Amino acid sequence: MLQRLSLIALGRAAGFPLEEIGSMLGDGAMPGIDRPQLLRKADPLERRITRLQALRDGLRHAAGCRHADHLQCPTFQRLMRAALRRQRRRGDDRGRTSP
Repeated sequence: MLQRLSLIALGRAAGFPLEEIGSMLGDGAMPGIDRPQLLRKADPLERRITRLQALRDGLRHAAGCRHADHLQCPTFQRLMRAALRRQRRRGDDRGRTSP
């Protein structure tokens, strides 16, 4: 039972919905973990990690930037443009509905 709970917690941490976790756990004693499904989940996580690392680096840069006005810093300006592009893409994605 503890192993199944641990697998559920791991699946949730990785972003799997409970429905998918349930299908991987199955009814038997041994889980039927779908390896291709794990790989499909790993790619978006990798992209998110990359974006978060860039954000972290940008915040660190802004904290130690030599420019008195962050708006004069070319690196900070690039960070703002990238954030705006991401926000616009998210807005576009939210505006789409399927019939």
